[in-house]
Amino acid sequence: MNDTALAHPDSPLARRPAAVTTAFVALVAAVGCGIVETAVRGARIAGDIADIGALTAGWLLRTAIYLVVLGISWRMLRGERWARNLLTVGIGVLGTASLVVEPVRMLAAAGTGVFTDMSAATVFLALTRAGHICAVFVAIPAMYTPSARAWFRPGHGAGRAG
Repeated sequence: MNDTALAHPDSPLARRPAAVTTAFVALVAAVGCGIVETAVRGARIAGDIADIGALTAGWLLRTAIYLVVLGISWRMLRGERWARNLLTVGIGVLGTASLVVEPVRMLAAAGTGVFTDMSAATVFLALTRAGHICAVFVAIPAMYTPSARAWFRPGHGAGRAG
């Protein structure tokens, strides 16, 4: 928060509920975890020239997704209800499902044997994935607390008249 927001109580920043700020910070953390995971996975396959095209395509797609999520998160922070709803469906439902599917498939295919061949990088990736999921599990409920719901009503947040 800047000095202007503190000096002017009518500023939208001064009245934004802490839960909305928490949701925004958690969404940024989720994107950060996604970036770290992408970088580690990329470093693991960068030596294989055959996968450079797939690596580049994956990076471009993920970069686009992360930028869209950050842009929509910024709009949510400003109080725009459509952004909160889109984040709920996109990140809270579809994104979380995509994060959970791969580990569930691995466990289903290898059972507990999946843990016997884990490297340090695999453990780091698992922890990063867990952090990503936890950040989403903080962000989505925070956007629906009573104070946050009031922020997203017409006439509040960025959408308010004046």
